[in-house]
Amino acid sequence: MSERRACRVIDANRKSMRYRSTRDDDAGLREKLRQLANQRRRFGYRRLHILLRREGIMINRKKTQRLYREEGLAVRRRRGRRRAVGTRAPATVLALPNQRWSLDFVHDQIASGRRFRILNVVDGVTRECLAALPDTSISGHRVVRELTRLIAQRGKPGMIVSDNETELTSNAVLAWCGEIGIEWHYIAPGRPMQNGYVESFNGRMRDELLNETLFLSMAHARVEIAAWVEDYNRERPHSSLDYATPAAFAAKLDKRSCAKQPPGSNPSWRKAGVTSHALKNMSEKVAVSHFAKIHSVISSLG
Repeated sequence: MSERRACRVIDANRKSMRYRSTRDDDAGLREKLRQLANQRRRFGYRRLHILLRREGIMINRKKTQRLYREEGLAVRRRRGRRRAVGTRAPATVLALPNQRWSLDFVHDQIASGRRFRILNVVDGVTRECLAALPDTSISGHRVVRELTRLIAQRGKPGMIVSDNETELTSNAVLAWCGEIGIEWHYIAPGRPMQNGYVESFNGRMRDELLNETLFLSMAHARVEIAAWVEDYNRERPHSSLDYATPAAFAAKLDKRSCAKQPPGSNPSWRKAGVTSHALKNMSEKVAVSHFAKIHSVISSLG
């Protein structure tokens, strides 16, 4: 049967039978999308869309979603794990950097099977990762040294929030808090979402870094973790910050705070009130006091 007769039978226009789409197949865009998806295997189409626009590719979000689907790209779902059920009870803080620091540990291991821990410190307002300290052993004194270093750089936070792990409830930490005058909040046992900011950060770190990387040594782990934290703070779009980066969001809040201050004054959140020299002396006093107590206990037992 000829084409003419077939079109007449089904009442179709012959022009439509010979139509060829003139729409660009977006080969270059598809290749770029696949490249970004391979680099960021735990990013969905929304974050990939933000990265494309950062590189000057003006594209509609729905088109990014369509190309993402047509290319067969997807974030592989991982099996979930049971979490403790509880209600979130965050303390009220000002919407400024340095008002609330959240601390927690996350665990992993190197290729040899040796386990290590990472002490994560997150700003609860800007979502910046202030520190990610990996080591095979992190004592209460090590926590104090790291926090002392951070305060020397950024000033004293309004409060610190953590769970009840042994290192974070040690005599060294408690004595340091009393010496320096920091308000430390401990969440209720079994309610991790009372410290949800750092719990969320731990989840992103595990999903995007720890589960994706085989660490050959502790030195390798430190390099990879430092690089990921830098990328997290300065490159990775954050959905709760309207897809801004934590560093950009912090700079925006800083600028807004400066605009409200009288001329010649500094934003209140930058007023450390404690010099690095004073912090060092305080830390040394805490250590001396702690060891003196231990010595007195041993002497009494003898």
